[in-house]
Amino acid sequence: MDERKILVLFGSQTGTAEDVAERVGREAKRRHMSTKVMAMDAYAITNLIHEPLVVFVCATTGQGDEPDNMKNFWRFLLRKNLPPNSLSQMKYAVLGLGDSSYQKFNFVAKRMHKRIQQLGGTPLTNLGLADDQHDLGPDAVIDPWLKALWDIVLDLHPLPPGKEIISSDICPPSKFEVEFHEVANGLEQSSNPTTSSLQNCRKQQPPTQRDPFYARMISNVRATAEDHWQEVRLARLDITGSNISYSPGDVVMIEPQNLPDTVDEFLEHLKLHPDKLVTLKQNDPDVPIPYQLPQPCSIRHLVTHYFDINGIPRRYFFELLSHLADNELEKEKLQEFASTEGQQELFSYCNRPRRTTLEVLQDFPHVSSAIPFKYLFDLIPPLQPRAFSIASSLQACPNEIHILVAVVKYKTKLMKPRRGVFSTWLTTLKPEEGTVRLPIWVKKGTITFPKSADTPVIMVGPGTGCAPFRGFIQERAANNIGGNTIFFGCRNKDKDFFFESEWTELVGKKLLQLFTAFSRDQEDKIYVQHRMEENQSLLWDLIDKQGAWFCLAGDSKQMPKGVNDALKTAIKNGGNLTDSEVDEYMKRLEKSKRYQAETWS
Repeated sequence: MDERKILVLFGSQTGTAEDVAERVGREAKRRHMSTKVMAMDAYAITNLIHEPLVVFVCATTGQGDEPDNMKNFWRFLLRKNLPPNSLSQMKYAVLGLGDSSYQKFNFVAKRMHKRIQQLGGTPLTNLGLADDQHDLGPDAVIDPWLKALWDIVLDLHPLPPGKEIISSDICPPSKFEVEFHEVANGLEQSSNPTTSSLQNCRKQQPPTQRDPFYARMISNVRATAEDHWQEVRLARLDITGSNISYSPGDVVMIEPQNLPDTVDEFLEHLKLHPDKLVTLKQNDPDVPIPYQLPQPCSIRHLVTHYFDINGIPRRYFFELLSHLADNELEKEKLQEFASTEGQQELFSYCNRPRRTTLEVLQDFPHVSSAIPFKYLFDLIPPLQPRAFSIASSLQACPNEIHILVAVVKYKTKLMKPRRGVFSTWLTTLKPEEGTVRLPIWVKKGTITFPKSADTPVIMVGPGTGCAPFRGFIQERAANNIGGNTIFFGCRNKDKDFFFESEWTELVGKKLLQLFTAFSRDQEDKIYVQHRMEENQSLLWDLIDKQGAWFCLAGDSKQMPKGVNDALKTAIKNGGNLTDSEVDEYMKRLEKSKRYQAETWS
């Protein structure tokens, strides 16, 4: 059996790569292979030299950065003292998950493929580069890539005598077994984590995802005018006693929770008793019990804090649900959505209108009324933590973290507006009415700033993209350091001009140069790139003569290209350069970290 074993390692930031890795693991088990699926950083990397067959599933985050749960693994692989034949026994395949609207599309997967090859690994098949922007989503690449992979694997390791590939028509066993308990007085209360026991907690070590700090919310105010279409919140968190230290550009991670109305709707639809207690037991030695769940745990706690009931279900959800369906009409439709041929229709039904897991279950009432409780852990992925650029400086705001959050709410063809889980929950939190605590930890961001006080910095941050720059400006202003230039854009001066009074004061003290673009305050729309075009000579002088750094943050749709073009124009005209010379100049800026971009979709 050793010969027929496969290791699937993933680096995942939002859970998508983990979801795909689990699919690879399921398909391997159907082919009677001994299979382990784990995050790269959870794997003992020194054992890699003994692995005969490995599939790497890698997401790319930020500016071509590796996800958090593979950083240590990747750092080890990059060691210069590793012999070039270290992995000569290994056959491997790399599948990348990326988004071609980002500049460094699938950068991590490309580097991983190249590095394993440098260390002597033999690629089984071509590098797979899945793209979120494809009309059919990442599956358009994943499906044919996996088919090719399994053809090659079975050539190398044929099925054991008398065995056949287990049909995908057979329902796989659940990840966990579940034991139910009757509700006992006081038991449910003590089994769930409460903030009361954490209020005076002091951390000896910096908090982590496994051991977050429950930060008290100091304030949570609306940062846009009451009559503005977009609600944005500025929240302040108290981190006294947390052992958290952060620098400008760092990111705070926050565990969200589902809203009470959707929790109640879910419980009612599946006819679940919210106060009933459950204990999970392993059903597969390779799948551990989720560390974030207390044992035993109430069903309400599970649905509020663990199940991502508002997420958009992925293809395997429909495949597994079809196994559990008795109603022929529902079963047929679910099988169609799970098939390769049905992906366009699934996209139209699920992804385009952003239909949630709860809404899909409501559309399939027969099967959802018959789902064995233990299969909910296979059907619904866990809620993922949310990342926010820290909008404050410890020097200016000791023992505080500030976040600037746009509240997500929009219409699709569905009757109910789509709501962001975290941002909508945030609007309900009222620290003035009682203590509110949020589980948080901090990690390094993708934007770093120069350490030298003599280095000027140009920042372009329209909308909430200004958050990391507010922290950096605060830090420099607290130390009376100038050389800070920001291009800020929003719709209206009187509606969504964040930090106006704070920045105007710093302009008066000669610590900040501020250029604003209010796109809707006049007939012709004016954006940050237009203000850059008006100040080309200043940009060229700062970058070329004074060695300034250039940092950009914000929405990834049109803005980054417009800003890039404006910067290139300033460099071209300022230095009297050709287009190819401008490209080389930009590459040098990027390589030396003097050009950085943090964009999101």
